[in-house]
Amino acid sequence: MALSPVIGKLLHKRVVLASASPRRREILSQAGLRFEVVPSRFKETLDKASFPAPYAYAMETAKQKALEVAARMYQKDLRAPDVVIGADTIVTVGGLILEKPVDKQDAYRMLSMLNGKEHSVFTGVAIIHCCSKGGQLDTDVCQFHEETTVRFSRLSEELLWEYIDSGEPMDKAGGYGIQALGGMLVEYVCGDFLNVVGFPLNHFCKKLVELYYPPRRHDVRRVKHDSIPAVDTFEDLSDVEGGGSDPAGGIEGGPGGQAAAGTRGAEANGAVESPPLFPADLLELIDGFKASKALFTACKLKVFDVLKDEAPLKAAEVAGRIDASVCGTGRLLDACVALGLLEKTDRGYRNTEVASRHLASDGKYSLHGLVTRHDDHTWELFTRLEVAVRQGPNAAAGGKVEDPSQSQQTTLQFMRAMHGLSKLTARRVATAFDLSRFTSACDLGGCTGALAHELAHEYPRMRVTVFDLPDVLEHVACFQPGGRPLEQISFVPGDFFKDSLPEAELYVLSRILHDWPDDQVHALLGRLSGRCKPGGGVLVAEETVDEDPAAARSNLAAALSLLVRPRGRGRSGAEYRDLLEQHGFRDVQVAAAAGGALHLLLGTRASPP
Repeated sequence: MALSPVIGKLLHKRVVLASASPRRREILSQAGLRFEVVPSRFKETLDKASFPAPYAYAMETAKQKALEVAARMYQKDLRAPDVVIGADTIVTVGGLILEKPVDKQDAYRMLSMLNGKEHSVFTGVAIIHCCSKGGQLDTDVCQFHEETTVRFSRLSEELLWEYIDSGEPMDKAGGYGIQALGGMLVEYVCGDFLNVVGFPLNHFCKKLVELYYPPRRHDVRRVKHDSIPAVDTFEDLSDVEGGGSDPAGGIEGGPGGQAAAGTRGAEANGAVESPPLFPADLLELIDGFKASKALFTACKLKVFDVLKDEAPLKAAEVAGRIDASVCGTGRLLDACVALGLLEKTDRGYRNTEVASRHLASDGKYSLHGLVTRHDDHTWELFTRLEVAVRQGPNAAAGGKVEDPSQSQQTTLQFMRAMHGLSKLTARRVATAFDLSRFTSACDLGGCTGALAHELAHEYPRMRVTVFDLPDVLEHVACFQPGGRPLEQISFVPGDFFKDSLPEAELYVLSRILHDWPDDQVHALLGRLSGRCKPGGGVLVAEETVDEDPAAARSNLAAALSLLVRPRGRGRSGAEYRDLLEQHGFRDVQVAAAAGGALHLLLGTRASPP
């Protein structure tokens, strides 16, 4: 049965799938879409290095596949299909794009790169609406991409070759098929499973909603599409010209156009005034600070610690454990239930899984330190955001440069915040590129050594030095597993602007450069360039300020934090790349980690001219 009327919008159209993939054909057929298959003849020879990100390459390839089919069919029949769907799936690891292997040895190379590591699967999709205008083919292109994270288990050589000899890898991006024997290689999947198979059906259906059901000013009911909309969402929405294919809405002169014109005329005469849409998203944004403060307060009072150890508990029992009023505790607990942090039953309150993992103070991946840092420090800074906007960053901090090591308590709080954040992203940073060629690394400003531990775990031959201020390293023992670091890891005190840098083949700058203005960044990179031997490398991990308006929301926190803090500035991924190249680091590879939250770059020190 079709997902009516989302897929149903295409049922009366001539739809063409520009792909010979049996997996894409099966996914769309099972969704109820009727279509014909015309494999594209587009030669996939695009220069991968010319694209800013892997998904851009996949989207362009999908578009070119679809356009080639549309043009060929129009030339043959002098009539274009209504819709052509193109798709391209790629696997990326270490900044490299892996497509279909050309032979068994190529399949072995690809699978060895994925072995025991996380990688990303991107599918670019192009939906081409076609028509004939003035005897020429006219097309309207809609594109999107989907990313899914996949991790392989550590596999033996014997198992890899057994899988290769099965023949399954040969027609699949990255050399494996998750829906068949290749599923045995996969440890976990984060994201859309069908995207890994070859077509992101959920995102495709959302895009159809955007194309065929654009928001209308007189629609009072607000529906938030966090997933594929339910069928009854559309029961009372009228089709455009009998289920027509015009993505833009009503057709001028048709029934929809007449009704719209009549409404506009009535409004012009003052007879009818349609009520505005209820601004639920705006109101939620206005109240957003209350949700943050509720979370901060619950963490500060150790609510999630109490409920991790003893649950379920009634409000009065929790109040007794945290030394607070029963009334106030009850309201705070209910707020946490509404935020999805707690669950409430007749027996009392209990943590959700995410609360026990990330908000209890003793968890391996706890963000409790980050939350308390925001509550005690960042919250106050942001109350002066207006001052920072009017007078500049120094005014927001009272003209003082914040120093996380100004007192023992502040230093420990800062370290707990950084430790929690680093634990979440360290493995992804350590595995984003193949670093096995390096036998030594130095993590500058490495704090508690969270990233150093992941590097040592992933690369047993690598010795890692953590280089940070003496006041920071004084407290690292309490953050080490078992109270002591691995034998591969050493901690060396020093200031990376003043003191001699430890010798290493790879230097790591994780969340360091954004803290400093341009002159000091150039000074630090200059020191690294002078210290790093040809063939050595520098690994940078930073939140970036994206110039793309569509990505601005994800960069909001980083951009504003740099505004209320008096030093440092936000930079785009391209700026970080330019910085590395200016200081003699070439062949810069780029990757993303933690759902795109971190921009990763690996540069290799070139030989002096």
